[in-house]
Amino acid sequence: MKHSRLASTILAMGLGLPGLALAAPFECPSRGGDIMFGQEANVNSLDQMTSSTISTRNIAMNIYETLMTRDENNRPILELAESMEESGDGLTYTFKLRPGITFHNGKPMTSADVAASFNRYNRIGLQRSTLDNVAGWDTPDPMTFVIRMKQPQPTFIEALSSFSVPIVVIPSEHENDDRQQLRTVGTGPFRLMEFVPGSHARLGRFDAYRPNTSFEQRTGFGGYRVACVDTVTFRIVTEASARVAGLETGALQAVEDVPTRSLDSLRRNTAITILPLQNWWIQIALPNTANPPVNNLNFRRAVQAALGMEDIMDAATDGNFRLNVGFQFPNQPSYTDAGKETYNINDQARARALLRESGYRNEPIVILTNRDYPPMYNAALVMQQQMRAIGINANLRVVDWPTSVQMSQRVNSDEWHFFHSGWGTQPALGALATMQFLVSPNAQYRPRDEVDDPEVLAAWNAMNNERTAEARQAAFATMQRMILERVYALPFGSLTKVQAVRSNVQGFVPFRIPRFSNVWVQR
Repeated sequence: MKHSRLASTILAMGLGLPGLALAAPFECPSRGGDIMFGQEANVNSLDQMTSSTISTRNIAMNIYETLMTRDENNRPILELAESMEESGDGLTYTFKLRPGITFHNGKPMTSADVAASFNRYNRIGLQRSTLDNVAGWDTPDPMTFVIRMKQPQPTFIEALSSFSVPIVVIPSEHENDDRQQLRTVGTGPFRLMEFVPGSHARLGRFDAYRPNTSFEQRTGFGGYRVACVDTVTFRIVTEASARVAGLETGALQAVEDVPTRSLDSLRRNTAITILPLQNWWIQIALPNTANPPVNNLNFRRAVQAALGMEDIMDAATDGNFRLNVGFQFPNQPSYTDAGKETYNINDQARARALLRESGYRNEPIVILTNRDYPPMYNAALVMQQQMRAIGINANLRVVDWPTSVQMSQRVNSDEWHFFHSGWGTQPALGALATMQFLVSPNAQYRPRDEVDDPEVLAAWNAMNNERTAEARQAAFATMQRMILERVYALPFGSLTKVQAVRSNVQGFVPFRIPRFSNVWVQR
């Protein structure tokens, strides 16, 4: 066996592998207290394996852990694994588990639990395509988990460490829990105390949690993590004004989103700390290509040609945006503008001509959106107006966020034609994490019977399997161009984000997911 390139990098950085001299790890400056977090969207399940919604991820990733995760710069690191080795032929990954890990129900974690977690994910996990190239897994002893590959895949560890829809480790007795019905028992620093869908989720410190002593500090969603506060309550507060009012009165100690119009007054309040997050999500609409008339390329191109992205993004964000073609943030090394000629066309004459060529007959077109996330609703509203301006009978269907996601995932659904979403965690994790949403079984644009466009699928396979980073990046550019030219997605632009906490809340650093380990209330 040899250390993989990842393990070698981790070793050189002094992260994630034992036997290295480290400074004193993080200690809570203050312990105790409660944090009430104002979350902007509803959540109806904490089954992290079968939900890609950020509202689920916000809560669940404080409860669950994985073999590997990402650090502050979104590089893969070890979490429940103490070490990882890759065989010389790239066909075997051997994970040694950290000793002394227990679940929230008091059960010691072993490799049997990891295997059961992979079994469930392989059966119903939302992004189970991560395991398509995996031949199987073995548990040679209680502290060893071995993954066997069908063929070498240079991007496997990148995919495995994604926390978009991660393979969280659960007790083996929960392996057969149905989709969206997973009992909420993890190994993380917080345990679930109460969950009322539509209202709140209350988490409490897990006193038996064992921090990862290979690290000194929290990093990304891993590292050395400690629960300093007694409880964290995620309160569903969909109205922006209510989140601001709660923050000002102290009823909320932290909020997920602060509207632009409230920033000036909040900045003058010394009891509040403003926390900007530069790249929040890519505003996007996904077409339902399984059903007419959206299965017609000229119809989709007519919609694409009609859209003016400045108007859409300005309405969505109060001006807090950047125009951005494609599926990565502009400051990322993987960014490409391939397909830019399809973006922000805003040409009604061209759109009407394409609409005539499509044979469109004034059929009602349903734009599926929600009010939980105002940027999605506002973007859908302007998109509707721009589509009507060229003669499309466009109508909004407004439901809550979890319902809209569930509706969008139904194969061959005739309930919607365009689905509004925001891709944030996925672009932050890199091109691979994002583009998996454009191939089956994860494809959000709903190809009929989940049969992929073969050329798009070929580019996706090249993104995964080309041996060099340069070749994989070229495959990404090819795939992005094809997606845009064939209108399997309509990216509008990039949002920034502003979060805020009461000034006595210390250690809270904005990330893709709110992290409450290593966060304390100053007394």
